[in-house]
Amino acid sequence: MVAFSSILLALGSTAAVLATPLKLITERSTPQGTGTNNGFFYSFWTDGQGSVTYNNEDAGKYSVSWNNVGNFVVGKGWNPGGAKVVNYNGTWNAANVNSYVSLYGWTKDPLIEYYIVESYGSYNPSSGTTKKGTVTSDGGTYDIYQTTRTNQPSIIGTSTFQQFWSVRQVKRVGGTVTTQNHFDAWAKAGQKLGTHDYMILATEGYHSSGSASIQVAGP
Repeated sequence: MVAFSSILLALGSTAAVLATPLKLITERSTPQGTGTNNGFFYSFWTDGQGSVTYNNEDAGKYSVSWNNVGNFVVGKGWNPGGAKVVNYNGTWNAANVNSYVSLYGWTKDPLIEYYIVESYGSYNPSSGTTKKGTVTSDGGTYDIYQTTRTNQPSIIGTSTFQQFWSVRQVKRVGGTVTTQNHFDAWAKAGQKLGTHDYMILATEGYHSSGSASIQVAGP
């Protein structure tokens, strides 16, 4: 015969075990949108196609997994962005599909979307564009490009705007990015930024599946 107290103890232990995963799910699951987490700004945008699971984690760390997406961009950083020395590291399991790891941000007046691309998968984002120069920074050389987006989503709604690109010639996932070096090189090439809005160390996927875990730090 089992004592009543033993039954209560067993039930209590079972409830504790069941409660733990539910608590973790609540803490780790992040809805689409923007906000702050552990002292960092974060952004999670998706066009709604396929599935994307984004998790804010300790300090500047985040993880993301995606499956058969249309397009998404996630990451942690700062709002506003600007001249910073950004350090990051992590893993990116998307080297053979259409995906980027980049320092990604926006300015207003003029409205500019910019990328400092550290690594890309099956598609080079500079394809079909004209190179406007190079910049050597943080142990690597980046090719500079400019493209136009017409009637596309932006931080102020659907709009037409310019994209500025620095694409690293030798890919990496981890290191230092000195943003002012790129801003200066873009300005020298006639690519003028506006007033800084947010800037994140981003993972982006386009018509692909994959996963990443990134840790960002900086001033």
